[in-house]
Amino acid sequence: MPLIRNEHVIQSVADALQYISYYHPLDFVKAVYAAYEKEESPAAKDAMAQILINSRLCAEGKRPICQDTGIVNVFLKIGMDVQWEGDMSLADMINEGVRRAYLLPDNVLRASILSDPAGARKNTRDNTPAVIHMELVPGACIDVKLAAKGGGSENKARMAMLNPSDSVAEWVEKTLPGMGAGWCPPGMLGIGIGGTAEKAVLMAKEALMGPIDIHELRARGPANRIEELRLEIMDRANALGIGAQGLGGLTTVLDVKILDYPTHAASLPVALIPNCAATRHAHFTLNGSGVAELTPPSLDEWPEITWDVGPRARRVNLDTLSRDEIAGWQPGETLLLSGTMLTGRDAAHKRLLAMIDSGQGLPKGVDFTNKLIYYVGPVDPVRDEVIGPAGPTTATRMDKFTDALLEKTGLIGMIGKAERGPIGIEAIKKHGAVYLMAVGGAAYLVSKAIRKARIVAFEELGMEAIHEFVVQEMPVTVAVDTKGTSVHQTGPAIWKQKIAEEHALDIS
Repeated sequence: MPLIRNEHVIQSVADALQYISYYHPLDFVKAVYAAYEKEESPAAKDAMAQILINSRLCAEGKRPICQDTGIVNVFLKIGMDVQWEGDMSLADMINEGVRRAYLLPDNVLRASILSDPAGARKNTRDNTPAVIHMELVPGACIDVKLAAKGGGSENKARMAMLNPSDSVAEWVEKTLPGMGAGWCPPGMLGIGIGGTAEKAVLMAKEALMGPIDIHELRARGPANRIEELRLEIMDRANALGIGAQGLGGLTTVLDVKILDYPTHAASLPVALIPNCAATRHAHFTLNGSGVAELTPPSLDEWPEITWDVGPRARRVNLDTLSRDEIAGWQPGETLLLSGTMLTGRDAAHKRLLAMIDSGQGLPKGVDFTNKLIYYVGPVDPVRDEVIGPAGPTTATRMDKFTDALLEKTGLIGMIGKAERGPIGIEAIKKHGAVYLMAVGGAAYLVSKAIRKARIVAFEELGMEAIHEFVVQEMPVTVAVDTKGTSVHQTGPAIWKQKIAEEHALDIS
């Protein structure tokens, strides 16, 4: 009988979480590069270039692909013949591995997990606990599938109880546009069909642990209804023209993975969970021989991408910014930002407005007059870094605060990830402000533009504290101009029409 030591589980989990924090799965890298090569939308091509460059930088520097280093999901198949040495529960072993990985001094990962979710929402400081699913199976080993799932993509999960006669492909096609781009496309779609409501969601999550192989399926042809459905959903999804980062383009989805399970005759449960451009998962087996070994990929596997927007970008001095200047920025235009900006996310927004409403005013050292705020929760720096990976967070979460913050602080612009919702756009238009988009999934690349960083308020909020950044040529796109025009509305509409026209020509 194999003997599994507590330390073997703990260190294997810790090693795997460190590994996936900076190594993309190579199937993902190759799929993004293939999409990059055929992409015709300049904005989408730029976004994928940044994602690929960021991926290589992270593999070289062993730093996180995304500032959101995720909530840990673990799927365990435990052989019934396994013997244990040690007195820890398996859940405690997993969580100790998470703790060890996220606090590793050489590559500190961001702690994002909050206890008391409906109340105080206090950060656990070590990213525990993980979400763990266990199954007892015949055998004498432990099969481990592990992922770090970012909040931006997790928040876009959808579930429906369809009628048995409904089309799953049609439901996905109708659902995707309403998810926006906060899940950082291009990515994968995990779909669970059947069972019960909770079983469908669990299958959708586990499906995302599989490799990107739909190109192989397309080449050989489908062998069953599930494979037919994968291809149908993939084609319908990409025909929507959403594109990389929601800017409009040919590729929104890199693969569709489906797991199914028998269900009640009256039911058709369906769940959809996307994986983002920071796809991170690993699969290993423990058989008593020691800690799992994960072989580092060769850097030769990454494509050589050059990306220079300099000739067509507008250079902006943030320290002399004015309302007159931002009024001239055009939707879709690339900007290179240099100078000083402040940061702030959900918790900081809520606290700032509470202070203003109570008459306290803004915290000392926080002045938003003619400034931009960057929606970011950075990773702590290591070694000689100014700041760790510092990519944008989903901007729509700040929509409900936007009108009040623009009205009461002198703020004239915001930087975040993906689209703004109707409330946010209306506030931007009303106050003559702007919204700029940075690429989600390029966090380490973005951090290279940050020359200085310091916390100026709410240090106790951890990664949600307000920072002051001094940046040099930080690349962003004008996503909503002062008139309220949003490229996340215009771009996909244009590319959906182009794709439909090209398809019509192909079949004529």
